[in-house]
Amino acid sequence: MNQGVKTIIYPVKDLAQTKTLFRTLLGVEPYADQPYYVGFRVEGQEIGLDPNGHKSGMTAYYHVNDIKQSLQALIDSGAQVQQQIKDVSGGRLIATVIDMTGNIIGLLQPS
Repeated sequence: MNQGVKTIIYPVKDLAQTKTLFRTLLGVEPYADQPYYVGFRVEGQEIGLDPNGHKSGMTAYYHVNDIKQSLQALIDSGAQVQQQIKDVSGGRLIATVIDMTGNIIGLLQPS
């Protein structure tokens, strides 16, 4: 089951400066603040800052109940895997595909 886009990850060049900007924009403190990722939660949505994300660009993640099934459905529809399923923290799984027109689609299965 697709739960809609709930996570958006922005690639950033200056994590400290961008964290300050998003803290002001969103009006909340980050729930995760690491050198490799800063995450904010606002109204059920996650906004992430990734200093290593420039090779994949901005990615919107659709939250799904079964990432393997959702990934296979996208592949069967013609998408190509960009990032295989991987655990990014405590059972939280992500994967990305590229659709036929070059758009990146992210999948996220919460832990």
